Amino acid sequence: MTTIVAVRKNGIAAIAADTLTTFGNTRLPSHLDASHDKILHIGDSYVGVCGSAAHHLVLANLLAKTPDVQLNSKAEIFETFRKLHPILKEECFLNPKEDEEDPYESSQITALIANANGIFGIYSMREVFEYTQYWAIGSGHEFALGALHHAYPRYDSAAEIARAGVEAGIALDKNSAAPITVYSVALKN
Repeated sequence: MTTIVAVRKNGIAAIAADTLTTFGNTRLPSHLDASHDKILHIGDSYVGVCGSAAHHLVLANLLAKTPDVQLNSKAEIFETFRKLHPILKEECFLNPKEDEEDPYESSQITALIANANGIFGIYSMREVFEYTQYWAIGSGHEFALGALHHAYPRYDSAAEIARAGVEAGIALDKNSAAPITVYSVALKN
């Protein structure tokens, strides 16, 4: 899986991720993977994707060729992923089933987004959250959240805090490994 974090502090939004890909018990380290960066650059946004390795390629392809991709607010992110869901099913053969008790079909995608408007999370049923300080996703998210909680009041740099979160995931989650990729963007307000 992965460790991906997003942090907002002192007028900067940062997003960071590990670079290990896993297939069951097989590990594909970054030095063997030509496409090890888990963070997509879509327009003015950075999108960190976790889950199936297929999600990264599918989202990169769909978001790049969709002219009206808007990721600047909860409402815009929801609408973008709502429009993508039927395309994921029809063109990319997404299996939308998770649990029979689920209220909606799943898009099977979990991602963090960082841009000049803030940091956001999108989840499988197209739930969108805007975070005021930090958040983490992926198999190392619990370790990352603990590190973020500790680092946030101690560091001034959003990128340093994000790096600390991913480092904790790498140290404690078997499905996360170095090196770390980090991207930052100045916030509008």
